[in-house]
Amino acid sequence: MSETISGAIKGDGKVAVVTGGSSGIGRFTALELARAGYTTVITARSVGRLMETADWIRAEVPGAAVETEQVDFASLASVRAMAARILERHPKIAILVDNAGMVMARRTISEDGFESILEINHLSPYLLTRLLLPAIKAAHKDAPARIVVTASNASMPAKVDFDDLQMEKGWGPMRVYGRSKLMNIMFTYALNRRLEGSGITVNAFHPGFVGSRIANKGGIIDMIWALVKPFVLTSAQGADTAVYLALSPKVADVTGKYFYKRQEIRSNDLSYDIAAQERLWQVSAEMTGLSA
Repeated sequence: MSETISGAIKGDGKVAVVTGGSSGIGRFTALELARAGYTTVITARSVGRLMETADWIRAEVPGAAVETEQVDFASLASVRAMAARILERHPKIAILVDNAGMVMARRTISEDGFESILEINHLSPYLLTRLLLPAIKAAHKDAPARIVVTASNASMPAKVDFDDLQMEKGWGPMRVYGRSKLMNIMFTYALNRRLEGSGITVNAFHPGFVGSRIANKGGIIDMIWALVKPFVLTSAQGADTAVYLALSPKVADVTGKYFYKRQEIRSNDLSYDIAAQERLWQVSAEMTGLSA
């Protein structure tokens, strides 16, 4: 981490969940949460990487309580099943870090019939957060509870076309990725309104240009990545603001904001459109089979 978080909120056995926790930003976020004493549940698609990361955290933090959950964010059924397993073990969750995300070189359709980046980067985190929300509210009765959302400034030029959410026209990897990150921010703001007065904080952040597995998807993306990777941040540096938002007492009462390098910044102007936020919430609920 770039700086130690002074007075970090200790877990004392409380539970934190980090999606995309087996590599990149999620891996280092999970490490610091375990170091702070949280029982840390890391989720990812690869069982092998989950096991390797859990062993690495335990080696770095002797005695750390680390649990692993295999999930495929391209499957809403997989997300629901994982959420049920987590809730069965943990009726109280103090911290949720919605970090899982990806970009791919070609347009694909998930088993649920959705454009894959839309589902993996937005619909599945939306679904998981709402499924775990009762446990987060239960944890807040005992101590502060926080939700942290990994977004990106790739969202800055993005727009949400509600008439073409499946991006059947003009699909491009970074265009769709940027749109999904805009959705993450809009979701953060809409969720914050619904949590008003609860004391639960929910904030999004831009990690910077980080060298992680997110872009290792083949073709031209790998070629571009090979050129720019020497100039990007490490995953540990990218995780710094996530850990800050999860643990720092300085942001204990800060909610519904967008951060970069531990500082509040302004997100895409379109992200502040409350009507669009609410429309996105409604359509996301319909797509994931939840009530609005």
